[in-house]
Amino acid sequence: HKIFKKFQPDVIIHCAALTDVEKCEMEPKLANLINAKATEIIAKETERLGSYLIYLSTDYIFDGKKGLYNETDFPNPLNHYGKTKLAGEKTVETNTSKWSIIRTSTPFGTNSSKKTFPVWLLENLQKNKEVNILEDQFTSPTYVPNLSKMILEIVTRNLEGFFHLAGSTRISRFEFAKLIAKKLNLDSSLLNPVKIDTMPWNARRSLDSSLDISKINNILRTKPFTIEKSLDDYASHI
Repeated sequence: HKIFKKFQPDVIIHCAALTDVEKCEMEPKLANLINAKATEIIAKETERLGSYLIYLSTDYIFDGKKGLYNETDFPNPLNHYGKTKLAGEKTVETNTSKWSIIRTSTPFGTNSSKKTFPVWLLENLQKNKEVNILEDQFTSPTYVPNLSKMILEIVTRNLEGFFHLAGSTRISRFEFAKLIAKKLNLDSSLLNPVKIDTMPWNARRSLDSSLDISKINNILRTKPFTIEKSLDDYASHI
């Protein structure tokens, strides 16, 4: 409340979240506080100021039974992380009158403080460590610089509603890992394909939470990158 009162923002881009799926499953109260309750507070402050709220959500609000989900598909999260992010979406809809809800999938970039999938893979393969990679989970990996530009276009054009902002390539984790290894000249023989049901996780994961980007392809001038273009740019910044 103090920050909103001090800065009087016209636009709020709410990116903060507890995204560790396992931590959310094991500490549901903490996940609720960060992903749902904090979002409710931000939404109410946004409405009080008459500002515009952008909420970053996730493909994990879907159960992964069909893949290539569009903005009107029915959410059915399998884990507590997805449930809290969906609760965040609902509180944005309920408490604000000017909003955009942006769902993305497997975001990655070069920020060293956030170990996204390519960073984790690079560190392990550089140490010649074998890694297990899911061959039966499909997503739409999203390059953060591309995502950021799409978000900024939505902000500057004052677009409202639901938007799936993701990469334009639906791909398995394993094929994604092979592409990363190839682009970065790493040893792909260290990649072990495994099934999702062999993983010792507490939280269930969606098998195919890839996102349909037809809507934003038609609306935005900033287009979603293919996985090849994303990785070419990513590799040039390492």
